Formats: sequence, C-alpha cells, structure tokens
Amino acid sequence: MHGQGLFQALIRNTPSPFISLPRNWNDKSGILLSGDMFIRRLFTGTRTTLPGQTLNPRQWDRPPYFQFPKLAAHYDRLDHAVFTRHGGTSTQPWDSLNTGHTTGDQARHIKYNLDIIQKRLGAKHLVSMNQVHGQDILVVRRGCIPLPESIVDGDAMITDVPDIALLIKQADCQGIIIFDPIKEVVACIHCGWRGNVCNILDSVIKRMKSEFGSSPGDLLAGIGPSLGPCCAEFVTHEEIFPAKFKRFMTQKLHFDLWETSRAQLLKTGMKNKNIEIASICTKCNTGVFYSYRGEGETGRFATVAMLKKR
Repeated sequence: MHGQGLFQALIRNTPSPFISLPRNWNDKSGILLSGDMFIRRLFTGTRTTLPGQTLNPRQWDRPPYFQFPKLAAHYDRLDHAVFTRHGGTSTQPWDSLNTGHTTGDQARHIKYNLDIIQKRLGAKHLVSMNQVHGQDILVVRRGCIPLPESIVDGDAMITDVPDIALLIKQADCQGIIIFDPIKEVVACIHCGWRGNVCNILDSVIKRMKSEFGSSPGDLLAGIGPSLGPCCAEFVTHEEIFPAKFKRFMTQKLHFDLWETSRAQLLKTGMKNKNIEIASICTKCNTGVFYSYRGEGETGRFATVAMLKKR
C-alpha cells in the first residue's frame, strides 16, 4: 500500500509496527517509516521555485515529521518532531530541510528552513547549539533564553519553560529526547559515538536530577534515526572505544550504538519500558534522512522538543 492510503491506514492503527522503509522514499511517493515511530503529517507540496526566484517559507509549511508513540501520548504537555530531509528550501546536495550552518549551504535557505520548523511547532523561540561532540549542557531558564546570534558550544539542552523549542542537528549521530512528565522538563541531546564515549546521557540525567528534581524512573526517552549497527563500522575501535564497549560489537568492526545508549540510560535508573528506539539507520535511508557517512557533503536534519503551556 502506497501514498495516502498507507498514510491513512497508518494513522488509524497508530501506534504499531509498520512497513519497512525503502531506500527510494521521497516527498512524492509518500512511503512511510517503520520502527517505533509514526508519521504525523504527509508532505504534499511540490518544488516549483525557479532559479533566482525568492524562496518563501510559507510555501513549505507542511514538512513530514515523525514522533515516538510514548512521547506523543503526552501531546497536551509535550510537542516533538523528528523531521526528515524533505519539505525545505535548500538545493542539492543539501536538499531540502537542512538546518546545519556549517554544511556549506546558503544562509538564507537555512534561515527559511528553521522558520518552517519554528512555525510548525508554534514556538516562541527556537534554540540550538554549536554541536562539538562533547558533554557541555545548556540549561534554558525563564528570562535567560539565548539569542540566535549568540549560539554557544554544547551538545545538550534542558528546559522547563514552555514554548521554547530545543533543536538538535544530525546526519548519523543520535538525536535523543528525554521527557520528565512529573516535573515537566525536557532535554534534547546530540549523541554521536564521542557522546557515548563521554556518556553525555548520564551527564544530562544527573543535571535533570540536580536542577529540577527529576527521578530517572519517571523519565521517557526516544532515540531517533541514526547510524545503525549495520553501518556503524569503526576500524580504530580499539583506540577510540573503552574496552567495555566490546559487548556492543555486532560483527567485525561494527557496533550497536543504539544499544549502547539504551544501556547508558538504564544505568542511570531509567526503566527499559520507557526507552523507545527508532531502529532506523540513516546511512541506509538517505532518501529520507541526511547521512554524512552515506553522502559526504550533505545537510543536517532536525530533532526538536518543546514543552506546551498548560
């Protein structure tokens, strides 16, 4: 089943396992995603902009995005979206919803793309970081919202302030959302293999505990599309990974970083039933997501989370 028919059937049966994702997915086919995620909107626009014509973000206000069912169950308090590479204004090789300022794409395209995302969420502020594969964390408090021109280095953001959308940019690294439905706090985390090595997930949860009183047992987490064990090859793993990572080796030189993140979350006291993994490899699905390993010069797709006003 393809296109709108599949989309409608998917919505009727959400949440449940869905069809496998073909490599040639695009914004015309409407083929949908598999795993612990479901689509919430089908992109129906067509690209008609001529060379030299001004790009208008209002032409691109229906980008496709995916959600985690357990996080989406808290729709009255949390909005979140894992956007694809579709529905934006960037041209090849960044086509089209590129959010990465350091990719070589035109600044005006990225601005329009970020405007599309902000409009979709209805956010007052869209906050991101200059991601550096470390473990620095930005806590966004009321009255201390960073301006777009003052982006700081870091790889995780936490807030308890509604209407502030936290945005992570990725192209193989994991975008991870952690939500505390009791304290009403949300975190958005950029976690590549270096993030696993320095255990940024443990640092984030410790910060949520110390600053907001979160209890790990209450937390919900979603680990988004990223490099899968099929493609996560590390020839120099003996030099870059600690010995304890050997248990996550699935075949020669290949590692399961999804399970690495799950194990690190469980060690903090999170419950396994509260951890969702999309289980979608970005390198295997470059028609839907950006992949640095799969494409080289490419864009960055967005994982975004925002608390809602009650």
